[in-house]
Amino acid sequence: MTATVSIGEFSRLTYLTVKTLRHYHEIALLVPVEIDVGSGYRRYSTDQVADAHLIRRLRRLDMPLPEIKAVLDAPDLGARDATLRAHLERMEEQLQRTREVVTSLRALLTPAAPVTVEYRTSAAFPALGLRAVIDRADTGAWCESTFGQLYGALAAAGIEPAGPGGATYSLDFFEHDLGEVLAYVPLPEDTEIPDLARDGLARVELPARRFAVAMHLGPFEDFDRTYGALGTHVAEHDVSLLEPVREIYLTSPDDTDNPADYITEVCWPIAHQ
Repeated sequence: MTATVSIGEFSRLTYLTVKTLRHYHEIALLVPVEIDVGSGYRRYSTDQVADAHLIRRLRRLDMPLPEIKAVLDAPDLGARDATLRAHLERMEEQLQRTREVVTSLRALLTPAAPVTVEYRTSAAFPALGLRAVIDRADTGAWCESTFGQLYGALAAAGIEPAGPGGATYSLDFFEHDLGEVLAYVPLPEDTEIPDLARDGLARVELPARRFAVAMHLGPFEDFDRTYGALGTHVAEHDVSLLEPVREIYLTSPDDTDNPADYITEVCWPIAHQ
């Protein structure tokens, strides 16, 4: 049997303060079933306890109030569950991100191993590439999608890559967190790709360059340490060129989906001496 209770009693039933309940009423998130015209006293139905408990838990998960309202206003249980699942997935991604940052921060507490720098002169070569202006925060998702597109296009055309894929990052990308990125997969010489020039894909020429090269092992969360060590070495021993840094991904998408297994060469363009 359903009953109505005062706001104070409802507060005890739900672990929500009176101040919080009044706020939820003002924003139409949890509206009392009765409001006394003369006194303005609020009364709640015991049927609302479950919604109040749900709201309390979602707020503890930092779900924004508009999203909670969308959950409560969902037309059916399926729509409600879909909204909840989407939020939980975002929370899990954030938790994973937090774990990665904590691991990287712990690594900063121990001395970094000296970086091994090699020198390499790379000849010019053709590649299938895609250029875009990318926000740094979107780089991972963009690269995953783009390399899938690049490798997929070559496989569909029966073309074997001539080497591991890579990407170049413009100065703006580092200076403003927004800049041009070129993702590419090397092509055999004289490969014709007229049918692949779609969806932004195009044949590009990577120029010949002299590089200082360092290897980065593992996920990209502490990529800045490799960049810092390599860039410091270049500043102290070489003449850096104001050109895009080239990264070469020695592990392809088919090799592993475990970030701990990633192997990346960071190639810093330098002047010939």
